[in-house]
Amino acid sequence: MYDRILCPTDGSDGAAAALDHAIELASRYDASLHLLYVVDEYLPALDAGDPELAGQLRAAGERIVTAARERAIDAGVREVRGEVVGGTPHRRILSAADAEDVDLVVMGTHGRTGLDRYLLGSVAERVVRLADVPVLTVRRPTADWDR
Repeated sequence: MYDRILCPTDGSDGAAAALDHAIELASRYDASLHLLYVVDEYLPALDAGDPELAGQLRAAGERIVTAARERAIDAGVREVRGEVVGGTPHRRILSAADAEDVDLVVMGTHGRTGLDRYLLGSVAERVVRLADVPVLTVRRPTADWDR
């Protein structure tokens, strides 16, 4: 059913939950797994031209992708690749989905609602609306204090 799965990650709880689903699906269908971390180059702090911050974000992305890759390999996924790219998150995710010719995108959501969602936007929502392939969204685990 699935041959190539894309799993964008940002290291959040929602992304970790999505990674669990992506690993299970890749194992079940013997699919390859492509991990993607996008450094949002349009963050206000990066727009101010702080090259040190950009480097720190890329380094964090490399650590997150490496840890996710190791989890997938340890779980028996046959082919796992990962990359860190810069740009607008939803655009880079959609671009990777096309370039990698994936069958499925599995991604976490932050579970924002109301004004937060309106002001901050939703990368997952944009990907769901614009993707040419199915998108499985996974909400972050709910902590007791969230209820």
